Amino acid sequence: MAKEPRSLAGKVVAITGGARGIGEVTARSLVGEGAKVAIGDLDLELAEKTASAIGGDTIALDLDVTRRESFASFLSQVEERLGPVDVLVNNAGIMPLGRFVDEDDATARRMIDINVHGLMFGMKLVLPSMMRRNTGHIVNIASQAGKGGFPGGASYCATKHAVVGLSEAVRGELRDTDIEISCVMPAVVNTELGSGLVDTRAVKKLEPQEVADAIVDALKYPKFDVWVPKISNGIFRFMQLLPRSGRERLVRALKADQVLAGADMNVRSAYEDRASRSEPGLEPADAGAAADAAEADKVKS
Repeated sequence: MAKEPRSLAGKVVAITGGARGIGEVTARSLVGEGAKVAIGDLDLELAEKTASAIGGDTIALDLDVTRRESFASFLSQVEERLGPVDVLVNNAGIMPLGRFVDEDDATARRMIDINVHGLMFGMKLVLPSMMRRNTGHIVNIASQAGKGGFPGGASYCATKHAVVGLSEAVRGELRDTDIEISCVMPAVVNTELGSGLVDTRAVKKLEPQEVADAIVDALKYPKFDVWVPKISNGIFRFMQLLPRSGRERLVRALKADQVLAGADMNVRSAYEDRASRSEPGLEPADAGAAADAAEADKVKS
C-alpha cells in the first residue's frame, strides 16, 4: 500500500539564499503546496522582490549565514511572523572555480564559511525547537560534488563532502525522534552558479524546477538521499563496484572530470565576481590574493 504524502499546507518553511536560483523556485513550489515561506538572503532588496512576486504569505528577511547572530535573528523573525519553523532548507552556497594550487585563502575561507559553517549554524539554531516539539525537517542542499572529487573545484567539493557527512551524522543522532534530515545532491543546475559549466555525457544540466520538485517530494515522502536526477544514484552505485583506476577511466570517458575544470570563465565572470563579495567583512578574493602574496614575500625575506 502506497504511503500517504505528508501535507505541506500551513507548514512554516525557512529557505536560505532564497532570492534567486534553486531557492527562489523552491519557495515558489512550496507556496503552491500551501506552505508559509520565509526567504533569507544577503541581498534583501532582491529577496523582497522575489517574495512579492511569489505572493501568498511569503516574507523576505535579511540573512548572512556566516554570522550566527544573523541566522538567529532570521529564525526568530520567522517564528514571530509566521510561527515555529517546521522546515529549514539550507540552500545558501557559493562555487568559485579554479585550480586548487591557484586558489587564494580568502576564497577557500569564504566557501567554508558559507557552505559549511552557515549550514551548521542553521541546524544548531533550529534543532532545539524541533526537538522540543519532536517534529521538523531539515533539507541540506549538497551536490554530487559531495560524493566525488571534481578537478577545478577542490575546495567546493570539500565543502559538499562536509555537508553529506554532517547530514548523515546528525540523522544518526536524531534516529529516536520524528525529525527528518534530507540531503539533496543535484548535478549541475542551470542557474548563475552553474553558468559556463560543461555537460557530461551521462547527465545533462538540470533546470531549477527539477531540484525544487525533488525537494518537495522529499518533504512529502521523507527520505535522506535525494539524487537529482535519480539516474545519478545508479551511476554512483555502479562506480563503487569498480577499482579506483576503473572509476577514474569512466569519469574521463564521461567527461565528468571536465565539468568544473573546463568551465568557461568568461561566461562565469559576473557570478565569480559576486561570489567573491558574498561574505561581508571578508576581503574580496583579489584582496586576499594580494595579502597572501605580501605574506609570502615576508617569509622569503
